[in-house]
Amino acid sequence: MKILSIASAAALLAGTAQPVLAQDAGAAARIEQTVRTLASDTFEGRAPGTVGEERTVGYLIARFQQLGLEPAGPNGQWLQAVPLLHTRLGTPKTLAVTGPAGAVPLETGKDIYVSTIRPDDAAVIDAPLVFVGYGVKAPERKWDDLKGVDLKGKVAIFLVNDPDFEAKPGEPAAGKFGDRTMTYYGRWTYKFEEAARQGAVGALIVHDTAGAGYGWNVVVSPGGENYDIARKPEDLTSVRLQGWLSDAAARALLASAKLDLDTLKAAARTPGFRPVALAGLRFKAEVPVAHEVVTSHNVLGRIPGTTRADEVVMYGAHWDAYGKGKPDAQGRIYRAGANDDALGLAGMLEIARDMKTGPAPARSVVFAAWTAEERGLLGSEYYASNPVYPLNRTVANLTLDILQTAGSANDVVLVGKGQNSLEDDMTRVAATQGRRVTPEGLPERGLFYRADHFSFAKRGVPVMLLMGIAGASDLKQGGVKAGQAWIDAYTGQCYHQACDQWGPDWNLDGAVQDIALAGTIGAELARSDAWPVWKAGSEFRAVREESLKAQ
Repeated sequence: MKILSIASAAALLAGTAQPVLAQDAGAAARIEQTVRTLASDTFEGRAPGTVGEERTVGYLIARFQQLGLEPAGPNGQWLQAVPLLHTRLGTPKTLAVTGPAGAVPLETGKDIYVSTIRPDDAAVIDAPLVFVGYGVKAPERKWDDLKGVDLKGKVAIFLVNDPDFEAKPGEPAAGKFGDRTMTYYGRWTYKFEEAARQGAVGALIVHDTAGAGYGWNVVVSPGGENYDIARKPEDLTSVRLQGWLSDAAARALLASAKLDLDTLKAAARTPGFRPVALAGLRFKAEVPVAHEVVTSHNVLGRIPGTTRADEVVMYGAHWDAYGKGKPDAQGRIYRAGANDDALGLAGMLEIARDMKTGPAPARSVVFAAWTAEERGLLGSEYYASNPVYPLNRTVANLTLDILQTAGSANDVVLVGKGQNSLEDDMTRVAATQGRRVTPEGLPERGLFYRADHFSFAKRGVPVMLLMGIAGASDLKQGGVKAGQAWIDAYTGQCYHQACDQWGPDWNLDGAVQDIALAGTIGAELARSDAWPVWKAGSEFRAVREESLKAQ
């Protein structure tokens, strides 16, 4: 197999860009119809393991068949079964912090939000509390917040994001974790995983809107539900409850132990920080848990390659949303995810339509509709752990997850600057559209780790994510100010909420631009023998190089 340098790959593809969809006046209308269908009440918010899933999966199979795709799942099927543990917390019998002054109740949704990924009938905890700063254990960066402190049987309290997120110039943490760019150590998933590795029975993160990248309304939006891949008993996490404390609740809790949150934050930005026990305080919980194992599904279709069929270019978008919830102000109960991610699905279907009507690709092109992205990237994670096509033969993964609906733009937003050569392809193809590339506006939100492409990136597959909330687009009507206003309105009001619906104010011209860009890059790769590569300094480069040795 020919492994090209970044320069060589770019040279091979240069001049071949032929934007798809851009000249197709019907694309926006087809995309709109797909979104309006998937976001309709018929699909009941597309939650895994529900009637909504059955209808969604059936619809997607029918669309793949209409487009002339072949089944791409295991054993020549359309579906890959994904066994999921589904849990839902009941009304707590006890949820409080106890100390010398007695018990202080924690109000669910106001002070605390918790869930579980254990198949227990009840989550029962009576344990001491330990503040662990950012909870980072990163020997390659010479940083260890835990210092060997025993967390077994305890509840760990974390700060969100990385140690350098709020670091001032000259402070020891400054620049240690990418400055404002979040590393995986800053993600909530890492913190819960680290708590489990240390044997903790509970893990709580202090919420901060800037550090998390979203408000408290997003934290509480799952409503006490959670999902995980169904695991063997010996592989279960030790964490019985995991979740978040509001800033106000965390400050009050720490103050009752004669500690100050801001002082602790400053200490946690130094390499000498050590975990701090909350003397005299215990976290007590007894919460009933309903749990079941449900079989959800990834939907997989493909266009087979002609001469390099064992090499795969993959597109992905997730079909799940948040299902049924409490009525909003307008009485809507389904959190239907019109933009997140019915629009991504619609874009992927348009790319499949275009590729199917064009010349047959040399490489196989797989179109994956993932389940349970909203529950922790579980559908893509399950596939990446059980791939139908070997990951060292997977050329690239291109993911569509939330596209802006405010009109055409002068730029395209790049998520994960400096990771791999696909960003160079993005720059080149965007230029054929009269656009430039703009790095994501808020890299501290860690969006590179928050979509399905990450399941492939951490296994070495080069990836590209198109996500409309990654940074303010420079809109042709209204510029960056209008682009930011769209992001603020969407993330502040409708992200993971019932109002994520199609509306007559949607303008899909910008979404079509991004879909065309992704379609073009994938089509080039499918019709060539170029292999995208990770750039020097990427944490995923060594993984890819090692996996390619097995070819």
